[in-house]
Amino acid sequence: MALTQYQERRRLALFVLLIGAFLALLFVGSAWSEEVHETIEVAGLALIVVGIAGRIWCTLYIGGRKASEIVASGPYSISRNPLYVFSSIAAGGAGAATGSLLLGAIFMLGCAVAFRVVILREERYLRDAFGADFDSYVARVPRFLPNPALYQDIRRVTVDTRLVYRTLTDGLVFFLALPFFETVELLQGSGYLPVLLRLY
Repeated sequence: MALTQYQERRRLALFVLLIGAFLALLFVGSAWSEEVHETIEVAGLALIVVGIAGRIWCTLYIGGRKASEIVASGPYSISRNPLYVFSSIAAGGAGAATGSLLLGAIFMLGCAVAFRVVILREERYLRDAFGADFDSYVARVPRFLPNPALYQDIRRVTVDTRLVYRTLTDGLVFFLALPFFETVELLQGSGYLPVLLRLY
């Protein structure tokens, strides 16, 4: 299977996973006080913004070149998979939109674990495609958690605006968590949805 086909399937699988998680959360509420609950929601919004901005930053550098060359500058100089790092951060923000720190952590870690499977498959493809160049990149740059001390940049990048807009559009889906969970809270508060579990 071509890498682009696999990435499309990955995107679909992640979307289905998120929909399933959101449906399950119809019956989960926050155990925090209202003030703490609201603070966690605001922090969740901030994480979503950071995640989307980071995803766009990554796309500015890699913009459709992932399968044709080793990109090792900008965000790709500190992590081999920064797009997935920022996606996990945004997912954590979506989870925190419930007002639960635990759900924020579960969303973030769950996303990171799911991406690990994707990363391992992509690494096999890139090693076959680029050989020693990819091995050299692997030796220098961590797979997932960024190391800012390694940061290197270049003066110019060629930007595929179509991919930037697509990344922005994909990222905006994370913001749907906010009205979704606010609506769930209203329905729970009105008694239309039972709260079967409260989480911190």
